[in-house]
Amino acid sequence: MRISSVSCRGPLRGPFLRNGSCLARRPFLSVSWSGKRGLLTESYSRGPLEPPLLETTVGEHFAKIVNLHGDRPAVICKHQNDRVTYAALDAKSNSLARGLESIGVRTGDRVGVMLGNSMEHAIATYALFKLGAILVPINPSFNATQVVSALAHLEASHLILSAESNLPRKDPRSNIPLLKHLVKDLSKPSIESEVVPTLKGIVLVENSSGRVNISDFRGLTAYTSLVSDAPSDRISLPPRHLSPTDIVNIQFTSGTTAMPKAACLSHRSILNNGSQIGDRMRLTPEDIVCCPPPLFHCFGSVLGYMATATHGAAIVFPAESFNARASLQAVQEEKCTALYGVPTMFLEELSLLDDGEIPNEGFQYLRTGIAAGSSVPAELMKRLHKVLNLTELTICYGMTETSPVSAMTTTDDPIDKRISSVGKLLPHVEAKVVSLEDRRQIVPINVRGELAVSGYLLMKEYWNDPVKTAEVMVADENGKVWMHTGDEASMSPDGYISITGRVKDLIIRGGENIHPLEIENCLLSYPGVINASVVGIPDERYGEVVAVFIIHREPEGELATEEKIRQWVGQKLSNHLVPKYVFFLPSTDSFPKTASGKVQKFKLRDVALDILERRGT
Repeated sequence: MRISSVSCRGPLRGPFLRNGSCLARRPFLSVSWSGKRGLLTESYSRGPLEPPLLETTVGEHFAKIVNLHGDRPAVICKHQNDRVTYAALDAKSNSLARGLESIGVRTGDRVGVMLGNSMEHAIATYALFKLGAILVPINPSFNATQVVSALAHLEASHLILSAESNLPRKDPRSNIPLLKHLVKDLSKPSIESEVVPTLKGIVLVENSSGRVNISDFRGLTAYTSLVSDAPSDRISLPPRHLSPTDIVNIQFTSGTTAMPKAACLSHRSILNNGSQIGDRMRLTPEDIVCCPPPLFHCFGSVLGYMATATHGAAIVFPAESFNARASLQAVQEEKCTALYGVPTMFLEELSLLDDGEIPNEGFQYLRTGIAAGSSVPAELMKRLHKVLNLTELTICYGMTETSPVSAMTTTDDPIDKRISSVGKLLPHVEAKVVSLEDRRQIVPINVRGELAVSGYLLMKEYWNDPVKTAEVMVADENGKVWMHTGDEASMSPDGYISITGRVKDLIIRGGENIHPLEIENCLLSYPGVINASVVGIPDERYGEVVAVFIIHREPEGELATEEKIRQWVGQKLSNHLVPKYVFFLPSTDSFPKTASGKVQKFKLRDVALDILERRGT
């Protein structure tokens, strides 16, 4: 994942009361400065050393929040007409934890959770954290091949999924075909999967209102059978002897079907990251955060759920997946004080207001939020200030491997800083911009290079992939490990970081990471395709869109067309990977390459832009 206000803390490391609490800003610390106080001379900076890091597990910290704010609203699911307080969330997650334990979930087990934004997802998150099992969020849009690849790679023991996947702007998709792909005979009382041999149990959340018939599937465990309202649920689970450094969350950074990269995040990393994000937004228990981004993504789970839960604030899920109308209505009805989104989400919401489909009122309680995923154009930022009252909107930068946020603006940074930069480093985080030719060389200020970060927020590893881990996590001469982001960046004298491009070829479409290799491999399986290369093309709406170049020979039968290529990708992969532009080259052509044989994608991108300009597109 790429995602493109500090208060003094009380005993729980967070600002819990708006009135009477200490909300004075702490100064940012910078090193390697010049004669002018605090100004950097080279592109290295360090975030504040205060407040101290939380050295506890997520479950232990959550228990403190429940003790302080048990009667405060914790989760509000508008589409389910359901809401829980922190005390109720604690009890329900205790109940589900006991239920999951009864079907064999143990500490350290990898449990896939393939759900939309829902109460079940919110409860399952803390149930797994309390058990010491490892939460593995899976994108509900994944097809059977992608799900099997993810579960098999992690040797998952259990899967929690919904009867239907509700995707943006699409009809509900039944997950019965997926289940039948995983388990050939669901009529048996136990789960036997040839494609994921470690799979011992499947928990089904019935969200189809009876549209999906599962009455004959004896091997499935109903989610409702694992939860109860017994008074014992209010009693804490027995100690699990967990460590803050234990892996608690595995996030996939790529949808690659062959070998997905699975970033292993600890209690310590996501707990502190969520807490610091909330601090920089100045969240308190009185805040109500509307969170349209998905829980299967770090944006929803850490920037959203973990940030609110560490501050006793409420989080609102308008719908299972993004719905602009539902998001605006949730803000109005719940009097939300914060709104999250990627630029494409905000644009769609503003469009509804422009067209008069949603009354332009009821946004006076909004003050802050997070925009991430791609850069926010100046005009959009101004409209968000004016129309939605998001005068304290913050900008985040990070990646899944850093739990995820490393830099963030404050609520009172000047608007030009929120447009031109991703802010300064979070506490206890270090960053440097290094030469693309020599990673050991830190570049001068305002010079572009590759951004590298270090600190508590680094992932432990890519699951079962030491080679890929070693490629991005590199120790310096002093033994300090740095995460090399693959992003091109520069650092200003006062420590603001600007992302200027990507060293890697990652495409970011509306905040979603797209890896060209996945699409290229898919295209190479299309009849007659000899070679394929995928590049990102600038787009006003999505930031970037996918363009593909195909070298092909026509096989016998029907000719390849742009539409057939799009259909092929849509059927084999997720819909957001479908290319907007398709360019065909004859079999006698070849892609521009370096001397070492690597395709020069920047030249292909220039060709695409030239073609589109001549077309008037």
